[in-house]
Amino acid sequence: MGGTRLRELLIAASEIAANSIKHGGGRGVLRTWVEDTDLICEFHDSGHLQDPLVGRLRPTADQIGGRGLWMVQQLCDLVQIRSTAETGTTIRLHTRLPE
Repeated sequence: MGGTRLRELLIAASEIAANSIKHGGGRGVLRTWVEDTDLICEFHDSGHLQDPLVGRLRPTADQIGGRGLWMVQQLCDLVQIRSTAETGTTIRLHTRLPE
């Protein structure tokens, strides 16, 4: 992987890592693996996202915050978010690998 796809993944992964530090208890765990034709980056932290549509709706011009997860949605092929108060938040970024 290189070029634009790599830059997009690096931006998305950096945003999620920063969110883990800022909103997820100050730290998180990153795991990566290849599954079929996708590179998957999974982030887990102790934070809890209460909005089930977080990152899915385009932020308004006057909105404070909320742009990072929306941007991540635009840069990755698939973003999966699982979050509960008991288990924390897990975010998986899927990026299709070149053939």
